Amino acid sequence: MRRTQSSVTKFTNCLLIRGNELVEEDLWISSVSGKILNGQEILYGERVAPDRIVDLGGRILSPGLIDVQLNGAYGFDFSVIPEDGAVGYSKGVHRVNRQLIATGVTSYLPTLTSQPPEVYQQALPFLGPSGTHRNPTYGSESLGAHCEGPFLNPSKNGIHNTTVLQTASHGLPDLTACYGHSNLASMTKVTLAPELPGGLEAVKALTGLGIIVSVGHSEASYEEAREAVKAGAKMITHLFNAMEQLHHRNPGIFGLLGATSSSLASKPYFGIIADGIHLHPTSIKIAWNAHPEGLILVTDAMALAGMPDGTYDWTNGSRIIKSGSQLTLEENGRIAGSAAQLVDCLSNFLNWTHASVPEALKAVTETPAKMLGLEGVKGSLNEGADADLVVLDLQETGVGEEKKFIVEQVWKFGSKVFDREIEMAGDEN
Repeated sequence: MRRTQSSVTKFTNCLLIRGNELVEEDLWISSVSGKILNGQEILYGERVAPDRIVDLGGRILSPGLIDVQLNGAYGFDFSVIPEDGAVGYSKGVHRVNRQLIATGVTSYLPTLTSQPPEVYQQALPFLGPSGTHRNPTYGSESLGAHCEGPFLNPSKNGIHNTTVLQTASHGLPDLTACYGHSNLASMTKVTLAPELPGGLEAVKALTGLGIIVSVGHSEASYEEAREAVKAGAKMITHLFNAMEQLHHRNPGIFGLLGATSSSLASKPYFGIIADGIHLHPTSIKIAWNAHPEGLILVTDAMALAGMPDGTYDWTNGSRIIKSGSQLTLEENGRIAGSAAQLVDCLSNFLNWTHASVPEALKAVTETPAKMLGLEGVKGSLNEGADADLVVLDLQETGVGEEKKFIVEQVWKFGSKVFDREIEMAGDEN
């Protein structure tokens, strides 16, 4: 097959994650297939030279970052239907995709908070998996919607409006009545409280449909949470937040991280918001030490992510104060989500846990891909994986031994879609 101009790119002088090490190694990709290639086979088997060689100057070349809990960004909230309906909603989603990619997030789960059924049924058609066209100009790719609610425990609602919360007492019929039967194909993950009436039946029904179930906004005991995992739940939504806390006689949901193989065949994955607001750094280190293979960094970012600081109206009539990455309710100061970028959570995690760079990067690449059933497709640098890549520079901050990841370039399906150097030059002109 004849290759188009600059269809094969070879990255050189770069550090790749191989196992638990950073290894100096070349990487070959194709902008035609949008996948990672076997460079040795092309060079020595086909005797073909790359169309373009990119020298990364010793920087890290990582799989693109994956955020499995993003409520919105750049002024657009996935849970709000604009006045112009479908037209405005579609524009908002595309705006988020085009701007989010510059932060290094190449794939994500657009997250809907607890809403009336009509909101889900209007929004979900726009939030399903969007990578079928494999068009890098579209920006970040939706891997399917995450419905965080409305089957949550009112006592652990967080900022979710309790008036729209409900139970799935009748199992699948209640789920389809809420989300819409035709929208189930758009859904990748659902967060629910398994201790509610019909909770375990809902876990089984959703799992049977291929939809991932995550336990969250719940006061489940350890035993109740364990039964949910046995029924098919495979994740915990923002561990520690909006759930019963660890008690020496009832470890609660957190106790699943310490479950033995005899009591639970496999431990669940768990989300951690490492924004410096939701959790104490030591809590994060404890969770990581308990189950490092299950930790997934998430932002839980709201529509105000990427917006200037100030006070903004929120969906339920409340007002939210944004100060940096911190969002709080004006009325009571309660945490109202995050405005952090995933790369900043990654830097925090690296500094707080003293994990290695490969270990930290896996929490935003390989581990979420495994949780989503996309191992070898996303979050990987192996041959055949999607060529979704981020070039990272790890810099000293000047504060103690702390370091910070800087997003230098982003590649989507084998094409460069963001270059910090070019963006900075444009800002100076």
